[in-house]
Formats: sequence, C-alpha cells, structure tokens
Amino acid sequence: MSIRTILVDDESLAIQGLKLRLEAHEDIEVVETCSNGREAIRAIKTHKPDLVLLDIQMPGFDGFSVVQGVMEVEPPLFVFVTAYSEHAVRAFDAKAIGYLVKPVEEQRLADVLEHARQRLAEKRQSADAERLREVLSELAPEAMTDLDLAADAEAPASNRFEKLINIKDRGQIFRIDVDTIERIEAAGDYMCIYTGDNSFILRETMKDLERRLDPRVFQRVHRSWIVNLNLVRQVRPHTNGECFLMLESGADVKVSRSFRDVVARFVH
Repeated sequence: MSIRTILVDDESLAIQGLKLRLEAHEDIEVVETCSNGREAIRAIKTHKPDLVLLDIQMPGFDGFSVVQGVMEVEPPLFVFVTAYSEHAVRAFDAKAIGYLVKPVEEQRLADVLEHARQRLAEKRQSADAERLREVLSELAPEAMTDLDLAADAEAPASNRFEKLINIKDRGQIFRIDVDTIERIEAAGDYMCIYTGDNSFILRETMKDLERRLDPRVFQRVHRSWIVNLNLVRQVRPHTNGECFLMLESGADVKVSRSFRDVVARFVH
C-alpha cells in the first residue's frame, strides 16, 4: 500500500532533492509539493495524506504553524526537515515522528520512513479493529460487552508504559521505538541503550527508566542490565547458579543469581 506524501519547502532545490531520494522508496507516492505554509495547510486538508515532510523555517506560516493549522482534521504523520538542529526539541513537542537535518542523509531518511510505515500499519490495524467493533455491536452486542470488560481489565497494564523514548545523544535527538531496544546497561546516572544496530546514551537512572518500561517485556537480570525478553534467543547455564542470555543480535548478557527467577520463564 502506498504512503501518500506531501513535501513542503520554500526552496525548490530542496523539494527536488527530496523527490530524488524518495524515488528509491517504491511505496512513497508524492501527491503534492508546496512552497509555503498556507499552501501546505490547503493541500493537507484537500489530499488527506499519510505523511508530510515539512520544512520549519518558511516565510509567513512556518512548519509549526502548519501543524497547528490542521489540528481540526485528522492530521497526517509529520517529519520536520530543516537546516537548524536547535529546533529538534520543539519538533518532538509538536508530535513529529522524525527530524531530518539538511542535507538529508539517505540512511536517516530511510530510518524515518521505516518508522512511518510502522506507525501507519498500527493506525490501520486500529481502524480495522474499530470497524470490527462496529459490526459486532450491531450483530452481536452481547459479545461486545465481553470484549469491553476484557479491554478495561487489560488497558491499565499496557497503556501506561512508554512506546517511544526521546534520547539526546551526540548533539541530536533520536526517537527510539521501545520495541527495538534489545538491552540496557547502567553506568552511574547514564544508561547505554542498545537497539541491535545502534547504541545511545541516555542520562537517567536505572530505577527511573524501569518505571517507564513494561515489566512484562523489559526485565532486570543483573544490577547493571535490563533485557528485552522478546529478543532472548538462548539461555546458557553458567556456574554458581548464574547463566547467560543470548540476544537476537548475538550479544550475551549475564543473569546474576539474585535475578535467576527471570530465567524460569524460558524453561517452562
């Protein structure tokens, strides 16, 4: 399924450059290009795109004004594209799913587009589920009652934990999908977060970070380590009641004796 996309930038060369880079992604369909914020607002309301790649600094309506101007309709996913990295924090406050600094690197663009695909897939699944609920409410209202009770019981456990974590590292802000985090290592008041391909430094204590993560997925296995249980591929016993967990990336994490109950989940 194509991702209907609008490009917004007051520099025609920037628009052309983005279009060229997007040609490598077959599912991206550019339905409109705009040279200012007012054009962008009209185009978004007319085309109802899935994704908007949006410059921040433009004459008249800037990128943030565009986001504000379409809040009364169902907004698309926004990615800010700018030459000024100091706007990054405000961009994420505006609920952007990504932030690209000019000149746009192909790999960073690919990463942002992949994140957009995941978000759109979740959105479509949610829409499909809602349509199913509407059909059930008409054809089998008694079944809906049971579903609502089950959802109410499960919601507090699943919705209060972070889905995305913003990490300021190496002068940039990275928006990390929690499900991609493989392991976390404590180093004083800093956390080293590993996603398999990358690592990031977050200034936060282990205790505070644990509160933000779903304990059914992220478990402390050592005083210095948290692992994503969904990414454990092998358990290897070691001496003195300790063992090692082999993760999807091939990394090994030692489970200390005081956390050995975690391993019991894998041997039932």
